[in-house]
Amino acid sequence: MKARALADFEIITFDCYGTLIDWETGILAGLRSVLDGHGAVADDEALLEQYARFEAAAEAGAYLPYREVLARSLRGVCAGLGCEPSVAETQRFSESVGDWPAFPDSAAALARLARRFRLGVITNCDTDLFARSNARLGVQFEWVITAEQLGSYKPNPRNFELAFERIGGQRSGHLHVAQSLYHDHVPAQRLGLTTVWIDRRHGRPGSGATPAAVATPDFVFADMASFASAAIL
Repeated sequence: MKARALADFEIITFDCYGTLIDWETGILAGLRSVLDGHGAVADDEALLEQYARFEAAAEAGAYLPYREVLARSLRGVCAGLGCEPSVAETQRFSESVGDWPAFPDSAAALARLARRFRLGVITNCDTDLFARSNARLGVQFEWVITAEQLGSYKPNPRNFELAFERIGGQRSGHLHVAQSLYHDHVPAQRLGLTTVWIDRRHGRPGSGATPAAVATPDFVFADMASFASAAIL
């Protein structure tokens, strides 16, 4: 029933980082490149949880470019481990988004979906940094809506409300696809959107690079490949 209902939607918007781009691998690589040089030691899950806390705090206040969000998050993680990143290390981490890898199934799944649906992205990122990530995804989104354009970050419902204004159409025909319960599913569902959870951390404890949150997505898939197959039945 659910798989058949997916085909009834007309518009699909995506979160990018964590859903299409493997940001946890990218974040950890960037953090390790700094911390190893300072002799700081922490396990991967602890680093991701600390990062999530500092990033969410930076995004919750007055708007900052995502590069500055990344810089503040790095400095916060480092301070907790008793070290301080150099200016060069901070700048390199702030620019690392374009180096974060796409999940192996993202590009092919998007290409399949683009033949049937109108696609957009609603992302917590600077516009030029997202463009570098988009090159890894190989699809031209009809709508690219970034935090930089809106002056705020998800989970602020304003991001979704302004996205609705740009995209138009009925919310009943709009499906939102994301990994983060905190950034995406909680606000999107409050505004009446049907959501798909791409549970990239399936089988792993904790919430990784996103703060913990409680939501009940309408559909759940382990990856983009299985979602695309269900949507195009």
